[in-house]
Amino acid sequence: MYAWIWRHLPGAWHTKTATALGLVITVIAVFWYLVFPWVEPKIQFDQGVVEGPTQSSVPG
Repeated sequence: MYAWIWRHLPGAWHTKTATALGLVITVIAVFWYLVFPWVEPKIQFDQGVVEGPTQSSVPG
């Protein structure tokens, strides 16, 4: 797949490298600013699943 992308980029190797780097930075920015903020409320990282003992369940 990467070889196919490399072959289809225009220009010499330095132009292809700059274009590929720009594409990678663009994809990272799209994920960072659009995809991750959209997904974050749907995945609850900060809520634990296991609860500790409550006051009523502790013998005493």
